[in-house]
Amino acid sequence: MSREFKNKQAVAEKEAGPELIEKVVHINRCAKVVKGGRRFTFSALVVIGDGEGKIGLGYGKAKEVPDAIKKASDRAKKVMKPVSLKDGTIPHEVVGEFDGGVVMLRPASQGTGVIAGGGVRAVLEAVGVKDVLSKSLGSNNDMAMVNATLNALYQLRTAETINALRSK
Repeated sequence: MSREFKNKQAVAEKEAGPELIEKVVHINRCAKVVKGGRRFTFSALVVIGDGEGKIGLGYGKAKEVPDAIKKASDRAKKVMKPVSLKDGTIPHEVVGEFDGGVVMLRPASQGTGVIAGGGVRAVLEAVGVKDVLSKSLGSNNDMAMVNATLNALYQLRTAETINALRSK
């Protein structure tokens, strides 16, 4: 019985596929006051994309910053979803909402660049959008902005997809 065994690292690299873009959007320090002083914990909000239309969001908590980032990035890799893009921009205007945050995204002509701030920019760059206009309304909380942006991106449909759905 001949079987070819591979080491775990090679298998993990093969599953990862292309180089992933990891962006740490926000790191929060939380303190618990105890008898001896303050105990700190850290939380990290991380966005991971492949630059070609797949994106994932992860949130991790730990007693040290690197551990929180690692947990968040591992969770983001597990929940990556595809997004419909068209020639480096988005196919149509879209509005995404999450809690109190609202993000409006508009397609832009080639050469415009990513006009967005903070967490919205991190998501758009990680997913591979080159040209887009955005406007953030309501809450400016990083978690709300990132989730609203992801909700907007998940609503995107290409013309071919819409035509296929209509012809059924």
